[in-house]
Amino acid sequence: MSIMTSLNISASGMSAQRTRMDIIAQNVANVNTTRDENGEPYRRQTVVFEERGITNRNFESYLTAQKAGLSYHPQVGTGVKISSIVEDHVTAMKKVYEPSNPDADEDGYVTLPNVNTVTEMTNLIDASRSYEANVTAFNATKNMALKGLELGK
Repeated sequence: MSIMTSLNISASGMSAQRTRMDIIAQNVANVNTTRDENGEPYRRQTVVFEERGITNRNFESYLTAQKAGLSYHPQVGTGVKISSIVEDHVTAMKKVYEPSNPDADEDGYVTLPNVNTVTEMTNLIDASRSYEANVTAFNATKNMALKGLELGK
């Protein structure tokens, strides 16, 4: 793996975590949004990551190589990418009794978004730490490259 590949892997991680932090901020900003452009309550969004640059990396490839007595060396990944941003349909929406609210149903209940501020803040801390880890790896790689250049003096 080259120095540039290492830098690209760290950069892709930083970019992915920055997008994750943006989505978390969007969730927190919409914690009380009872009606979006479609007239529905806001639904929490999450980011789905996927490894970038991997081909032929499945169990069948390993098994076939082992049966043939071959040593199987899969390609090394080249970072992370965002495969999708999805709405959370698993977590239940909250219902609050507020008959005076214009968004209340016929029973007087308002459906609030399924955003939990504590969960979002925990995810934000996790994303922030992951971003910091990628910055640290990026800087370590950069320093190694600089030391290598100093050896040539």
